[in-house]
Amino acid sequence: MTLKFLKYHKFSILLLLAGIAFYLSFAYALERTDFIKLITLYTALFAVSFKLIQLEKQNFWILAIAAVIFRLIFIVALPNLSQDFYRFIWDGTLVSEGLNPYLEVPSQFRNIFPAGAAMQQKLIDGMGSLSAGNYTSYPPLNQLVFAAASWISGKTVLTSVVVMRSFIIAADLGTLYFGRKLILRLNLPAHRIFWYVLNPFIIIELTGNLHFEGVMLFFLVWSLYLLHRKRWIASAALLGISISVKLLPLLFLPPFLRYFKNPEQEIENINYSFFQKIDFKRLSGFYLIALVTAASTFLPFLSSEFFQNFFQSIGLWFQKFEFNASVFYVLRWIGFKLAGFNIITYAGIILPIITVIILIWLAFFRRNERFKILMSSMMFGVSVYLFLSTTIHPWYLATPLLLSVFGNYRYVIIWTLVVILSYSAYDNPQFDENLWLVTFEYLAVFAVLIWEILQKKQTTV
Repeated sequence: MTLKFLKYHKFSILLLLAGIAFYLSFAYALERTDFIKLITLYTALFAVSFKLIQLEKQNFWILAIAAVIFRLIFIVALPNLSQDFYRFIWDGTLVSEGLNPYLEVPSQFRNIFPAGAAMQQKLIDGMGSLSAGNYTSYPPLNQLVFAAASWISGKTVLTSVVVMRSFIIAADLGTLYFGRKLILRLNLPAHRIFWYVLNPFIIIELTGNLHFEGVMLFFLVWSLYLLHRKRWIASAALLGISISVKLLPLLFLPPFLRYFKNPEQEIENINYSFFQKIDFKRLSGFYLIALVTAASTFLPFLSSEFFQNFFQSIGLWFQKFEFNASVFYVLRWIGFKLAGFNIITYAGIILPIITVIILIWLAFFRRNERFKILMSSMMFGVSVYLFLSTTIHPWYLATPLLLSVFGNYRYVIIWTLVVILSYSAYDNPQFDENLWLVTFEYLAVFAVLIWEILQKKQTTV
C-alpha cells in the first residue's frame, strides 16, 4: 500500500517537501526588509499550493494534512512581517489581570504593568510608537483570546505567541470543516475550500503573523452554514460572536434583507410587492440576536471613557492612516493637484458613505434570497469597502477570499498573490510605498475583476 501510494503521489510528495522547505525559510530565515527573498518565497509557495490542489483535488486528507503541516511549521516562530502581536500581548496581560485595556494608551500607562517594567518596555518597543500611542481597537472576544494566551503562557512573549497561534490554527481547521460542509450543500466541488485553507497568503498572514481574521471567519462560516440549514437563531448568535472578534461582519447585515422571504410567498404564486416578500419577523429577529450578542460582549468593558477611546481608535483608520489603497490614492493625487494638500480627512468621511450606499444597493437590487447570490453580494460588499478604504493591510483580504470560494469569481485569489507587493514599503527605512508596485497590484486585480464580470454577462445573454 505504501509503495502504491508513493507511486501515484510522488510528485505531490515532492511538492509537499518543497513547501515545507519554503515555509521553514519563510518562518525562520526571512526579514521583512528583504523584499526580493520575500516575494520569491511567496510566489514559489503559491505555485506549490495551487499545483498541489490541482493534483490532489479528489484527496481531501492529503490536502488537509498538508494544510496542518504547513501551519505547524510556524508554531514557535515569532511573526516576521507584523509587530501587532506585541499589542495583543499587552492587551491580553491587562485583561488577564482584570484591567480595562480600552482606558489607557501603552505609552502613557500610569499603573505598574502586571508583567513587570522590563516586559512593559519590551512590548512598547516591539509594538512601535504608532500602536503604543493610541487606544486599542480590538473588540472584546479578540481581547478574550489575548487574555487566555497571557494567562496560559505565564506572560512571556514566545509562549503567548504559541498559544495565540494555536487558537488561529484551530479556527482555520474549523473553517475547513464548516466551509467544506457548506460547499457540499451548495453542490460545489469540495476542493474549493483549499483555495482558502492552503493559500499561502492565509497561512502566512494568519498563522504566521497572528492576525485574528481567521477566528472571525470561523464563526462567520459556521453562521452561514447554519443559516443555509434554516437554523437562523443560532446563525445570528454566531454572527454576533464573529462581530465581537472583528467588527467587519457588520458590513454583511444589509445583504440579508432579501434572504428572509415571507413563507406565504414561497407557497403561493402571488405577485407580492418588494416589502411583502420579506419576512420582517425573522429578519428583525436575526438582526436583533446578532447585534445583542455582539453588544453584550462589550458590557464588561463599558465605562464613561470607553466609547470615546474605542471609536477614536477606529476613526484613525479612516481619517489618519493610509497604506496600499487604490481609489483613495487616485483621489489623493487629484486632491494634491487641485487643492494642494492631502484630502484624507474629507475622503475618510465621504468614502465610507459611498460604501454604505453601495451595500444598500446590493441589499435591494440583487437576488439575495438565493444563497449563492447572497454570498457573492457579501464578497462584492467587502471588496467595495476595501477598494474605497484608505488603509489596506494584506490580511484584510482573508474575508473576501473565503467568500470567493463559494462563487465563481477568482479576482480575490489574484489579489492575494499580488498584495505581497505592498511589503515593498518595508524595504527602506522611511517605509515609503512604491506606488508603481501598488499601481501594478490594483491594475491586475481590476483587470481580472472586469474580465470576470464581462464573462458572466456574456454567459447570461
